Amino acid sequence: MKAFKLQIVTPEGMYFDGECTQVTVKSTEGGVSILAGHIPYVTTLDTDGWCRVYDGDNKRQAYCSGGMLTVSKDVTRIVASVFRWEE
Repeated sequence: MKAFKLQIVTPEGMYFDGECTQVTVKSTEGGVSILAGHIPYVTTLDTDGWCRVYDGDNKRQAYCSGGMLTVSKDVTRIVASVFRWEE
């Protein structure tokens, strides 16, 4: 899979700035997965949600609450009220 730029921002500042091959979040409309080349897109994040970031076969999961996901040509960005990686 092709990689793309992902940024995760919280009220404290930049939480993650790197590349991944897929990101999946729980939006207010349900689960949404983003891959490289996705069309521009905006959605709100669930207030009791989750996020999964994939880099090839590696997966990191996080608690993600409130905010929004935006996809543009250059970057996919998650702006979340709360974001924390699960150990």
